[in-house]
Amino acid sequence: MKTDIKLAWRNLWRNKRRTIITIASIFFGVILSTYMTSMQEGSYEKMVENAVRFYSGHIQVQNEDFWENKTINNTFEETDSLKAKIASVPGIQLVVPRLESFALASSKQLTKGAMVLGVDPQKEDQLTEISKKMVRGKYLKKGSDGILMGETLAKYLQVDVGDTLVLLGQGYHGINAAGLFPIRGIFKHPSPTLDRQLIYMDLSTAQNFYSADHLLTSLAMLVNEADEVPHIVKELKAKIHSPYRIMSWDEMQPELVQQINGDRDSGAIMKIILFLVIGFGILGTIIMMVAERRREFGVMVSVGMQKTRLAWMLIYETFIIGLLGILSGSLAALPILYYQYFHPIKLGGQAGQMMVDMGFEPYMYFSLAPKVFTFQVLIIFIIIMVISIYPFASALMLKENKALRA
Repeated sequence: MKTDIKLAWRNLWRNKRRTIITIASIFFGVILSTYMTSMQEGSYEKMVENAVRFYSGHIQVQNEDFWENKTINNTFEETDSLKAKIASVPGIQLVVPRLESFALASSKQLTKGAMVLGVDPQKEDQLTEISKKMVRGKYLKKGSDGILMGETLAKYLQVDVGDTLVLLGQGYHGINAAGLFPIRGIFKHPSPTLDRQLIYMDLSTAQNFYSADHLLTSLAMLVNEADEVPHIVKELKAKIHSPYRIMSWDEMQPELVQQINGDRDSGAIMKIILFLVIGFGILGTIIMMVAERRREFGVMVSVGMQKTRLAWMLIYETFIIGLLGILSGSLAALPILYYQYFHPIKLGGQAGQMMVDMGFEPYMYFSLAPKVFTFQVLIIFIIIMVISIYPFASALMLKENKALRA
């Protein structure tokens, strides 16, 4: 076997041009498929990151009835026991307490429904980075009696920093909730929906406003590694039971999951077409290689070489060519994707504006996840092994007389 591999290696470099052409077809195929997959997966990763950072976090602890009926009555208290159970699960980076409800926001003759979110200003900023989205005024401080509001909502109500907003709502167990709140700052939220309706206030101020002392509607969590979310959710569910509920980001945002799955399915069709083009390109060069060497094969069999040994030698040649193409393509793709990972492509014109309108940054992001490389390598390697059947079968079915006259 070692002798046959050495012979296969020497045969490849007897005609360098032919070998380089074959390797080049695999080389560019690996780069194209890896680049496409990296761009696709990078976009998905950014969409998930944005969804998590905009609002939900990776995981939430809620009252078991809150998701279906988001009223101030479906709340819970953050007990020492609950804190200890969450702290005992490794991989959780941040826990953000929230009190979420709705109220009518009013200024002069204008009124609009708003989502009021009582938060710990410091922890909330670590999750959603609202302080970086401020366009006017200042970010909340702990214990502040003021509010922050979305720029679109502020424009609708015709208010600005320093004005006073009236909030009317229903507090805990039907108690009336009414108050005057000075506007401390205005932010531009990346999500158009939240920018139209979101109001932030300090957690203690919100609890006082809704007469819900020490109560929360959710604990939003940020984890160290997004891939660990299913495992962490499983551990949390094993430790935390009724009346609490554990929800992951994909349960809270099924529309995003459907959008990603739908796009991945359409992308799979494009990949199939790409792999077919790559496969036929490699097959063409292999057919050319076999045709050019037919006379050589006839001579080798005529002087006593077994056809099965010749067939396996051609398998080794195809494998070596494939291996060189895959390795060189992967090594060439790595620095390209590494650069693109830190320098995403900015989208302009209508495409960029469409991304902004959907609440996403107008960039094409790239991924360096191991699966981006391993999947492409595996598929192309399989294609090469399937193609190797052709030279193998050609050697076994070789007719020496015809080959010598070629």
